[in-house]
Amino acid sequence: MAKTNTAVQTATENKPATTVKSLFQRDDVMAKFNEILGKKSTGFVTSVLQVTSQNSLLAKAEPNTILQAAMVAATLDLPINNNLGFAYIIPYNEKVKGENGQPDTWRTVAQFQMGAKGFVQLALRSGQFKTISYSAIYDGQLVEQNPLTGFVFDFTVKPVGDPIGYAAFFSLINGFEKTLYMSVDELKKHGTSYSQTFKKGYGQWKDNFDAMCKKTVIKLLLSKFAPLSIEMQSSVKMDQGIIRNAETEDISYTDAEPLQIESKETERVMHLIEDCTTIAELENYRTLVTNDTIEGIFNQKYRELGGE
Repeated sequence: MAKTNTAVQTATENKPATTVKSLFQRDDVMAKFNEILGKKSTGFVTSVLQVTSQNSLLAKAEPNTILQAAMVAATLDLPINNNLGFAYIIPYNEKVKGENGQPDTWRTVAQFQMGAKGFVQLALRSGQFKTISYSAIYDGQLVEQNPLTGFVFDFTVKPVGDPIGYAAFFSLINGFEKTLYMSVDELKKHGTSYSQTFKKGYGQWKDNFDAMCKKTVIKLLLSKFAPLSIEMQSSVKMDQGIIRNAETEDISYTDAEPLQIESKETERVMHLIEDCTTIAELENYRTLVTNDTIEGIFNQKYRELGGE
């Protein structure tokens, strides 16, 4: 993921802007968007300002948190447009603990959120996916539920009523494929576990339950089983975070707990490598060698299979 300019963060701290519009019109801010997006920068900034102006709560958010969320979306090259579903900037009320006996106060900040389509877009860009999709599942469509051998669905059954669950699927160019299915009850438990606002009966899980379910199944499927590019790892890390400084990855998760994927990704790739029985099979995972730990396991397995 591209790094944002330190000058942008420092300037916004030392010289606060009174409005989001005036902040985004500054020369140093526009220069950074131009560096990241080129000719697309003007349209991107316009869309961010439109989204902000159309949401009364977001318009009250600290301008720098909107800027940093927008920088994350720009570096991932995902549009901020609520109708497209790739990425969002969401207002959130954050409690500020009072000091020296003073009462707690509240402030509105912006939270960066990935959409289901955003995760799919980043996956496709990696060049390793043959197919990737997600869907709501209705009564009669779930034929077989077996977490070990996979799930079988019959999409010839016409959707009736509300979904009973949601599923996501991908297949890689090397032949590996995986499906994740979660019932509505499982997704509600997940939302309750990871979102403070959902516990209290409001927020994205309450207002956009269908979209959050689709995003959750594709996000969990990719983070647990798919090869993660640097962009995809960054998207998982930044998702549902209040971005204080995108360059230093200074992020707080006031509403949701972050999904830790780096150690899980290393462990997952190590298991894939250890299960290989031929050098040809092992070579399929060479692109997943992203750190010294994985490289050591890969080289050891290569030698065990007769490679030099």
